[in-house]
Formats: sequence, structure tokens, C-alpha cells
Amino acid sequence: MQRTKRQKQAGAEIFRITGARMGLAEDVRGRQRRYVISMVVRTLSVIATVVLWNVERHVAIVTLVAGALLPYVAVVIANAGRESTPTLPSHFVPAPVRPVLEAGNLKKSSDQS
Repeated sequence: MQRTKRQKQAGAEIFRITGARMGLAEDVRGRQRRYVISMVVRTLSVIATVVLWNVERHVAIVTLVAGALLPYVAVVIANAGRESTPTLPSHFVPAPVRPVLEAGNLKKSSDQS
């Protein structure tokens, strides 16, 4: 656990939670970044298709297919849900068993009042 000087002076310890999910804003920013990178790669592949069409047709066809498929892949990746939540503990702790009152004890307690 790391503490800064200010935290030591104040006397309060702040612990890092490693199992917590990242914040929503950070998650959206990461997905936007991946989408923009995918679109830049797509743009470069379309430009490569135009440049290579009369020079190396086989490579141009591969870049054309990549340019056609990348938008779909980018949208699927960008719209993917948030990261999965941490898993639950591997063992199950049952609820404690509460004793049951018998019928005879119940009548005695009602007669006393």
C-alpha cells in the first residue's frame, strides 16, 4: 500500500481497490480511442487500395476487404459492454440456522402475557 506525504500527515490511509471496475468515463474514453484507431486504420487501408490498385492488385484487394470489414468490427468493439465484474467468492457460506419454537412453548409465552 502506498501513501503520499499528505496522506501521512493527515493520518488517513487510503487503500487502492484492485477488484473494482474502472469508472464509466474512463471506460467510454477507452472505447472511443479504440474506435478512432480502427477508423484510422480503415482510412489508411482505403488509401492503400487506391494507390496500389494499378501496381499490386492482390494487395489492393486485401486492403479493400480490410477497409470494408473494419467499420463493422470497430462498431462491435466500441459497443461492447463494460468490463465484466469481478467473480464472486469460490465458496458458498450458508445462512445460519435459527432454532424453531415448538408449539408448546408458544402457548406458554402467550398465556404469560
